[in-house]
Amino acid sequence: SRFQTDLAFYGRYPSFMNGVSQRSSRFMFYVVDELEKRNMPLELALIPVIESAYNPKARSPGGAAGLWQMMDGTGKVLGLKRTASYDGRHDVVASTDAAIDYLQRLGTKFNGDWYLALAAYNCGELNVVNAIARNRAKGLPVDYWSLPLPGHTRAYIPKILAIREIINSPSKYKVDLHPIPNRPYFAKVNVTSAMSLSAAANVTGVDVNDLQALNPALSRAATEPLMCKNLLVPASSAQSFASAINNL
Repeated sequence: SRFQTDLAFYGRYPSFMNGVSQRSSRFMFYVVDELEKRNMPLELALIPVIESAYNPKARSPGGAAGLWQMMDGTGKVLGLKRTASYDGRHDVVASTDAAIDYLQRLGTKFNGDWYLALAAYNCGELNVVNAIARNRAKGLPVDYWSLPLPGHTRAYIPKILAIREIINSPSKYKVDLHPIPNRPYFAKVNVTSAMSLSAAANVTGVDVNDLQALNPALSRAATEPLMCKNLLVPASSAQSFASAINNL
């Protein structure tokens, strides 16, 4: 089955899963926490594993961007801003909130059938609606496994199920997963003065690499002053960061 094939694939590359678990340790708590608040399936937090390997800087050759790999048009529809120096699709908090809003709407549209909602997230809701209509007209079942969907969409759920299985039994697949602490990794700090990330790092003592990793939506942030309303900073440094910045 496709599930077994995917399981074999991910199991064969433990370094891929190790890298994913290391990157996701910054962001997974936030994603899971937002899903829990809305009583949505926590497996939806595995979407960025497939989409971007949990790299918020990821860009596909086709132009999709960020953790959730959104196209520019989708980002606009979902209210993500884009300027010369900021792309909301790379903003961990903004893109996650937009993706979860969208998934919640799809879950409602498909009457709580999350497989259909995920299929729609992958290939567009109109494609899924049309596939359902085609099967209905022929008197065929209309569940995810029975629908005439594009190949990449038929492969989508088996990939998520394979990754869930590896996360549930890492030692069985010889995968060494990075532990994800059950607390926020980052906090949002309000910044009122225009400054670059490297200047902010100098003033506050927070590692500039951490600031860049947490704020990938700011394309020229390292060197050019940005009038940011909010910056994400490591939660452990948030209070000292805020007081150092606001004392300037």
